[in-house]
Amino acid sequence: MANTQGKCNRLVILSSLAFLFGCSSFNRQWKDAASATGPGDITGKWQGHWRSDKDDHTGNLKCVITKVDGDRYCAHFVATYWKIFTFAYDAELSGKAEGTAIELVGDQDLGSLAGGVYHYEGSASSTDFNCTYKSKYDFGKFIMSRPKEGN
Repeated sequence: MANTQGKCNRLVILSSLAFLFGCSSFNRQWKDAASATGPGDITGKWQGHWRSDKDDHTGNLKCVITKVDGDRYCAHFVATYWKIFTFAYDAELSGKAEGTAIELVGDQDLGSLAGGVYHYEGSASSTDFNCTYKSKYDFGKFIMSRPKEGN
């Protein structure tokens, strides 16, 4: 029993450190992110919330989008859960211009503890980023906009 307890304690400590370092890295990205340069530019900072359509859980959400190349973007997310837990992760999204917005789609495996593979679909303009997410255990929405200056 003691061996099992020790393994569990190590898992909790390692998970906490992974969250801490993930958020620390995100904070640097957030601080260094440039503002959008004009219409159709979806790169930079976003903030808002996520909401589960399955069970109505919700939390704060921040994102920094960077362009990888061509039509590929990397969305760097930090989400809060139950108001006290945070989780940082990246998702690669493919984008296609539709008028003044970019239609985005992508899949990302967040690991079994976080719900496995998530599928994302949504759109972003220079001012709004709205997306749905779906996994084996949950589905819902991200609703974000550009943060006010100084945030």
